[in-house]
Amino acid sequence: MRSLIALATLSLVGAGPSDIAVARVDPLIVEDDDFARHRDPAEWRGLEASRITFTEERASWRLWRIADPARPQGPLWFVPHDNENAGFEAALAAVRRYGGTLIAVDSGIAGQRDGQRLNRAVTIGQPIDPNRNFHDGLPRYPSQVLAAVAKGAWPIIALHTNARGYDPTDSTCPPEGDTSGSGIISIRYCDATLRPSPSQGRAYPFDDDDTVAFATYLATQTESDAFCNDAMLAADFNVVHERVVNSDGSLSNYAVLHRLDYLNFETQDRGLDPAELAKARDRLLWMIDRAMVMCAGAERRPSPLPALTFR
Repeated sequence: MRSLIALATLSLVGAGPSDIAVARVDPLIVEDDDFARHRDPAEWRGLEASRITFTEERASWRLWRIADPARPQGPLWFVPHDNENAGFEAALAAVRRYGGTLIAVDSGIAGQRDGQRLNRAVTIGQPIDPNRNFHDGLPRYPSQVLAAVAKGAWPIIALHTNARGYDPTDSTCPPEGDTSGSGIISIRYCDATLRPSPSQGRAYPFDDDDTVAFATYLATQTESDAFCNDAMLAADFNVVHERVVNSDGSLSNYAVLHRLDYLNFETQDRGLDPAELAKARDRLLWMIDRAMVMCAGAERRPSPLPALTFR
């Protein structure tokens, strides 16, 4: 069956409503590491929390949705990796400030796996990266993550933390900064897809090479076409330009291919010590606060928003 199905219906090919379970939860008693750090009722005033569970292809999923029903047209905040705790901290603070909806993927659906990066609740094959599962051929997962978009949430803002430094092995830039890391998330890393534009002043929070904003655009476009790109450059952000030819399954690629305004903010993971966790959270919030003023005010909101469909 290959008919296009509108996001607003939340109906999916081969799946009836009973296949997706949505239940309101009390955030003060949810057994989850992220919620456990927030047992003060004041933090949840005006917010609604829900658990979303479903299966698709070989995986079972559990998502947490935290929404401000009074401000549904605020951003869609997305935290795909359960081990990136500062992302959840920043997203919870942001939904209180700006409204909208927070979606966080819970790896704890697999026994003894809470707080891990990958979803291991699979029947066969390898664990799944929740930020590499956005495909038109798997409509249920993106439809649940992006459901708030159908109700006017804008823009999409993803929040991540990353390991310190980067691996320069495949970088096309001369090695610079901390090259002791294992990944590619750094303002010093370049390849055919990623082109960095480092902050010139290196003022906080961009005194840290691992604190970056991604500006994603199609290969048929220019870097200036990326949402908020020029404003972030003018504000002297660390900006990584991500050029998309074919999707890698990430939300950044999915969003730009579906013409959705999207931002991705990253900072160095500093662990779970409360003081260090707060430092990472605050770096993300600094970028969020500036971007909301520069690029996400009501006067900049597209009308109408792009329609999103699933195959």
